[in-house]
Amino acid sequence: MSTFSNPDSDITPEQARKLIDESGAQLIDVRETYEWEAGHIDGARHIELERLASRASTIDKDRPVVFQCRSGSRSAMATQAFRAAGYDAYNMEGGITRWAGEGRGLEPADGHVADH
Repeated sequence: MSTFSNPDSDITPEQARKLIDESGAQLIDVRETYEWEAGHIDGARHIELERLASRASTIDKDRPVVFQCRSGSRSAMATQAFRAAGYDAYNMEGGITRWAGEGRGLEPADGHVADH
């Protein structure tokens, strides 16, 4: 569990998939470029954590947003900041590591979770 954990905004990969499919939620991957290139979730948008504040205006405030990283720590920080700014934001607990560990696919087809 991360220092930034919040039971009101932390969701499982299964809940994230459902939110994306049913509500059109945006999935934002905040990992580094090399991590993204190693493997990412299909349909995710890549915005590195350090660039997130400057790119906030490109994220639709009228739709839920799910942040994810490798393990859920960096995305938890993003979630807190965006919730404070009025977004309906969520953190995918366990990040892409949990996503892949539960048997969900990555892009490209031979994608893997890179070490941080």
